[in-house]
Amino acid sequence: MSEKKYDLVVIGGGPGGYVAAIRASQLGLNTALVEYENLGGVCLNWGCIPTKALLKTAEVYRNIKDAEKYGLKVSGVEYDLDKIVGRSRNIAGQLSTGVTGLLKKNKVEVIKGFGRLLGDGRVNVARDQASSFDFSAENIIIASGARARVLSGLEPDGELIWTYKEAMTPDIMPKKLLVVGSGAIGIEFASFYNTLGAEVTVIEVLPHILPTEDIEISELARKLFEKDGIDFITKAKLTSFKKKKETLTAVINIDEKAHELDFDKVIMAVGIQGNHENLGLENTMVKVEKGHIVTDQWNATAETGVYAIGDIVGPPWLAHKASHEGIICVERIAGKKKTHPLDKNKIPGCTYSHPQIASVGLTEAQAIEKGFDIKVGRFPFVGNGKAIALGEPEGLIKTIFDASNGELLGAHMIGTEVTELIQGYSIGMTLETTEAEIIETVFPHPTLSEMMHESVLNAYERAIHY
Repeated sequence: MSEKKYDLVVIGGGPGGYVAAIRASQLGLNTALVEYENLGGVCLNWGCIPTKALLKTAEVYRNIKDAEKYGLKVSGVEYDLDKIVGRSRNIAGQLSTGVTGLLKKNKVEVIKGFGRLLGDGRVNVARDQASSFDFSAENIIIASGARARVLSGLEPDGELIWTYKEAMTPDIMPKKLLVVGSGAIGIEFASFYNTLGAEVTVIEVLPHILPTEDIEISELARKLFEKDGIDFITKAKLTSFKKKKETLTAVINIDEKAHELDFDKVIMAVGIQGNHENLGLENTMVKVEKGHIVTDQWNATAETGVYAIGDIVGPPWLAHKASHEGIICVERIAGKKKTHPLDKNKIPGCTYSHPQIASVGLTEAQAIEKGFDIKVGRFPFVGNGKAIALGEPEGLIKTIFDASNGELLGAHMIGTEVTELIQGYSIGMTLETTEAEIIETVFPHPTLSEMMHESVLNAYERAIHY
């Protein structure tokens, strides 16, 4: 019996892999998707979506506790941790089932198992130690994703020291919680646990929290988080743990001095590392650098017919980036005309804490470093009627323009619902808009989006309400 052959095989069923497989099938390619665990990947099952379910619960809880400021009287507010976690897991399960249905609808063959490259376009799939089979493909896309980064000597144990998985399925609310790392993942967990009553401390090795964000936004975020009760220690390095039966002591180096602080639990949120091991890359010309597969602008590797997308190829580690790479890669393979490489500078990033943070493009510091003569506009939430009516008057929208031609270089936001607002600027950057088009655009009133308009007006000394 001859070996089965496909036009395309995708290894990994996360947001990059399953989207690539669906688009490939739409374009007429005989496509198979190999996934050994859950369709939807970390994002759908353990990241993007279920964390937002947890954060929505925290938002509702916060609003109920603050009911008096809206003229409402509510007493005896409590929460059921098991039901909070259960809701999050049910949503993840629902969406994973939905991905299964989409793949079936689009006639993508799903192969359960662990995929490994054999070279020359051949793939081995192992279902268990005793069962495996081979097939071949004209093209292969590696979408194996990434996992939580582990620091030597500070490895999670699932009990006192958590990864994102344990943090998402707690069986008890910690009284004192340490979050190591102040990127989006760390800040979102800090926000969730703080809202539900934990005493939260966040440590960051760099001078500022949310280190990839514009410094002005980062500093305002810290101020608002601290006002909400979260403690931060920056320029701090966790060196070791002293474990006890139900608690532990964290040894933290601050200003070259060791400090010992006691906590019930620790969440390690120090980044991620690509899943490049055991993929059979040694049988190919595929190169790995700093834990990520090396690709060109079309996501092609050094091995003919082999591509890689998503977290495995490096930052930004975002689901929407992975999905977009998958579509571009597949359309390139299929020979579709007018396909363009991904401009990573135009990928928005979001943090779903309270308050939310969102950004796209260059920070002010990056724009200056690149030699741009810039105009910067700002508009505070307190100047917006809708924000005040919502009871969310704290926040800022900041826009950065090239002074020579009006090109929008970057936009940075903090405040309620900015994760929804940022797409307006993302579209603008894709269309290569200038300040003139945004200024001439009519924004509806009363909306939060009016602040986007006013921030641009402010950059050109035309703001009305600021």
